[in-house]
Amino acid sequence: MERLAPRAALAERGWIAAALEVVFKLYAGSGASAPPAGSGQGNTPGEGKRPAKGELRLSGSGEVSEERCGGGDGAVRGRSCSRYLAKLSSVGSISEEETCEKLKGLIQRQVQMCKRNLEVMDSVRRGAQLAIEECQYQFRNRRWNCSTLDTLPVFGKVVTQGTREAAFVYAISSAGVAFAVTRACSSGELDKCGCDRTVQGGSPQGFQWSGCSDNIAYGVAFSQSFVDVRERSKGASSNRALMNLHNNEAGRKAILNNMRVECKCHGVSGSCEFKTCWKAMPPFRKVGNVLKEKFDGATEVEQSEIGSTKVLVPKNSQFKPHTDEDLVYLDSSPDFCDHDLKNGVLGTSGRQCNKTSKAIDGCELMCCGRGFHTDEVEVVERCSCKFHWCCSVKCKPCHRVVEIHTCR
Repeated sequence: MERLAPRAALAERGWIAAALEVVFKLYAGSGASAPPAGSGQGNTPGEGKRPAKGELRLSGSGEVSEERCGGGDGAVRGRSCSRYLAKLSSVGSISEEETCEKLKGLIQRQVQMCKRNLEVMDSVRRGAQLAIEECQYQFRNRRWNCSTLDTLPVFGKVVTQGTREAAFVYAISSAGVAFAVTRACSSGELDKCGCDRTVQGGSPQGFQWSGCSDNIAYGVAFSQSFVDVRERSKGASSNRALMNLHNNEAGRKAILNNMRVECKCHGVSGSCEFKTCWKAMPPFRKVGNVLKEKFDGATEVEQSEIGSTKVLVPKNSQFKPHTDEDLVYLDSSPDFCDHDLKNGVLGTSGRQCNKTSKAIDGCELMCCGRGFHTDEVEVVERCSCKFHWCCSVKCKPCHRVVEIHTCR
């Protein structure tokens, strides 16, 4: 299966294709752990191999295989490797402008932004990886478990259709970029930004604003500029462009609306005579949880005109209008039951299910009525753990037999 599609085709596949390609190509050459390839064939979401200058690929059986690229000095040999790595000049990072030109899937304005913000692009890469991992965690017990393919877009046609799954992918990816860029600002990795110095002085609650508040304004602004530019370049008038822009912003709102205040006490002998506080982003798991709730309650919409402005409104007029924080979608989702690699659907055959659950992770729903196999396997766990001074914990291995249920 070809990993990279022609540039003309990529131009219609949305920012997520380009951003995730950055992740896969950079990790293919870095020797670092690439975003795991989830599977509808019984693999646990989040599992994956750590390649050594290799490339993660998904075989027809759903297993991850590795295609290595030769060259111990960072050079890339072989037709397929050079195509996927796009002649990266710095292994594992984007450090020269020519690299931006090689990243297929970016429109020209994104390439220009890449060249002007080389130091920020590694944060874009980390944000896209973070989005994949969180997506696979949130959907680990559903028929569609955010599986990745070695194609562009890496989620297959699931994200090229206007489904609620696509809505979640766009939202979590936009949030991932904003989160990673903001974190890089606060940690001093970027010259263009730092801590948010606008949060200063005393507060009505009696504490002093100090410390390093997360510069979420910069992270959100960069995400808006880089992620949204593709949709805005189309005039933002098509149904899908409006949907993508809305969900991109909903992803960023999930961070903004859940900023928290962290404090440190100061005083003699641990007293809290006064305290200094700063604003911090929520854990990205919290962002994922919020967006997963929005996914479950997503609104089906259609395009309408208010004056000369095209907007999205609920398809069912009896539903209340969606807010900026809600996810919206245009098309109904497939059932994800059967293997359809052409459309990026791996099916649920071989997936583990919960025999006693009546929810979507239960065998009846997960297996789409096909039934399931039951096997007994022996697992080894740590037990009878004891702390030994100083400083180690020693445990005994305990063996037990458990039943594993997998879909037919």
